[in-house]
Amino acid sequence: MYKYRIFLFAAIVSLFSVTVAAQQYQTPKREFRGAWIQAVNGQWQSIGRDAMQAELIRELNILQADGINAILFQVRVEGDALYASQLEPWSRYLTGRQGTPPSPYWDPLAWMVEQCHARGMEIHAWINPYRAKTKGTTALASTHYAVQHPDRCFFYDNLMLFDPGRPENRAFICSVASDIVERYDVDGLHIDDYFYPYPVAGVPIPDDASYAMYGRGRNRSDWRRENVNTFIRELRDAVRAVKPWVKFGVSPFGIYRNQRSWAYGSATNGTQNYDDLYADVLKWIDEGWIDYNIPQIYWEIGNKAADYNTLIRWWSQYGSGRPLYIGQDVERTVKHNSLTNSGQNQMADKMALQRGLPGVQGSCQWYARAVVDNTGGYGTMLRNVYHRHPALQPLMPWIDKKAPGKPRRVKPVWTSDGYILFWQAPKAKKVEDEARFYAVYRFAKGEKVKIDDGSHLIAVTPNTFLLLPYENGKQKWTYVVTALDRLQNESKAVKKTVKL
Repeated sequence: MYKYRIFLFAAIVSLFSVTVAAQQYQTPKREFRGAWIQAVNGQWQSIGRDAMQAELIRELNILQADGINAILFQVRVEGDALYASQLEPWSRYLTGRQGTPPSPYWDPLAWMVEQCHARGMEIHAWINPYRAKTKGTTALASTHYAVQHPDRCFFYDNLMLFDPGRPENRAFICSVASDIVERYDVDGLHIDDYFYPYPVAGVPIPDDASYAMYGRGRNRSDWRRENVNTFIRELRDAVRAVKPWVKFGVSPFGIYRNQRSWAYGSATNGTQNYDDLYADVLKWIDEGWIDYNIPQIYWEIGNKAADYNTLIRWWSQYGSGRPLYIGQDVERTVKHNSLTNSGQNQMADKMALQRGLPGVQGSCQWYARAVVDNTGGYGTMLRNVYHRHPALQPLMPWIDKKAPGKPRRVKPVWTSDGYILFWQAPKAKKVEDEARFYAVYRFAKGEKVKIDDGSHLIAVTPNTFLLLPYENGKQKWTYVVTALDRLQNESKAVKKTVKL
């Protein structure tokens, strides 16, 4: 299988004749443009509802203007909850004390779902599956799973972890995920890179007890990998059983295996998913257990141990059997100079690779605040160059490929607020076929109407109207409206010509 991938990759690459410059500025119609909003750094701790909402509104508005179309919002840091849960205690990363509800009371996840959808963005609930206590946490609530079942957890490097070898832990984490998906209108369930703990030299993982119970004489490394494989499969099944349209994605560490460990590994020298974290990411892709993959390729181009150029090409070659998005480190990207142009940072080089390699369908920015703060001009470049047109989400036909009905009664109307294009939602028999968003395209007189051209996409909106830019009523424009379901399958187009 892996040799076949090598030959296939070489054949595909040979077909690419687009120059690097063109790749930088092309306008893909479909592209995942995500950003992680984390809680583990303590940015929300004890600041209160009003301050947190005000800051999130500010950030979401800037991210929307910068073309971000998906938010990965951290809602579970250490077996806790930044949402109303009957299974786990309120997070100290929200209220300052684990188990204490917010006051004034509110539900950050429910609020974020509304805010993201109002801006035409997806929202993915991001959970850390195995971490039960961070290094900085000094007390756990009495309702915490690890307090109630300490025998199912172990300590490693001052962290407390749910033992991945215990079936009860897998079942509990899946129940947490099912609860989130059941009660919140999220578009995805997302987990990060923490599986078995990152290794500390000379410190063994203390899982002798679970290995004795469940190892059944297998090689311990293989047993650990199978524990994580089983969890990934069960978590996918748990999400699908509740809402089949909710995406399940993972953001693993950026190195799968080094060449010194495996002939087909990357020419790198660092921690390995397969060997050190027991995360067989390629198997999850090949088996179809995940819907998207965001490897954290946070290093710069030219890094001696883990070169970005080497890694993105490796993942493009081996890991694009499911939509592949690249985890981009904003601060490191703008910190390092281009190897070909010392007068600029590495953003243009990385974007050229991201958009020029087969199988790569987008990126996710680590972290959202760095984009919001326009670190190194990163946000400006997204807004004015790379994301200057909106983009739809990549398709996932294995989940759903049926397009919704087309918008009805599309009509421009002159109002006191200006010229507004109105339409009505299509009829749908099932929730999967309902219109979640609408795509609006704009074509000048004489331009061929081709909605495959992303440069004509002007809006992705949950609304059934759009204010048009009226000038003098003499210029003729053709507007096209399509309906998008929850997987952003696109309906047939409805055209309307307007003089503006």
